[in-house]
Parts: sequence; structure tokens; C-alpha cells
Amino acid sequence: MSDTAMKQHGAFSWNELLTTDVKGAKVFYGELLGWTLQDVNPSGMDYTLVKLGEKEVGGIMAIPAQAAGMPPAWGSYVTVSDVDALLPRVEKLGGKIRVPPQDIPGVGRFAVIQDPQGAMLSLISYLKQG
Repeated sequence: MSDTAMKQHGAFSWNELLTTDVKGAKVFYGELLGWTLQDVNPSGMDYTLVKLGEKEVGGIMAIPAQAAGMPPAWGSYVTVSDVDALLPRVEKLGGKIRVPPQDIPGVGRFAVIQDPQGAMLSLISYLKQG
């Protein structure tokens, strides 16, 4: 799938592991799947980019303090045109906003929602390129 397709409204576009053992996860997934892992420090936060060849396909990070106690889990991001504009529809349809909209410097804006059945999903609006 092309980067353009992944950035269309409604497309799954990123996967991210939140874990209590970043080092162990990097060893496990790197060896299991042959991923290249690149440590970065956006906005002072330790983060590992997951790459397939040169293509960035996901990330690994420690569970943030505000989510302390959650079990390690993979999370998915779905691209939306405008995170802020979509959130009232989440609640109207019976969902909940679990993490209000926040900026990711140089990337875009995201929020975490929970559907009426309890499943969590991250929504993201990417910055316009070029």
C-alpha cells in the first residue's frame, strides 16, 4: 500500500506498541520479523521507529504515565481528515473520547476513542505535506 493510500480518510495508517519492556520488545520483534529499529527522541520522548527496509511502518514506546497500569498492547491508527471535527460524531454514535486531541510535532494531531463495545482506536490527521 502506498503512503498516499494510507493517508486517506478511513485508512489504517500506523501501528504502535505500548509496552513495559521496550528493550525486550525490540529484540523480540526485530529478530522475529526482521524489522530495522531506529531510536528517535521526538519532543524529548524516547520512541523507536519500526522500519521495513527504509519504510517506516510503526513504532514502539513505553507505556506513558497517564496510561500506567494498562497491559502492553498494539494500537492502530486510522487516518481521518480532521480529528477535532470528527469527535462529536464519536460521542453521538455511543463512543467515548479516551485521549482528547493532541498534537504530535511534525506529524499531525491524534485522539484515542473507544467504541460502544469497548474497543480502543487512535484517530490521526496528518500534517499536509508540501
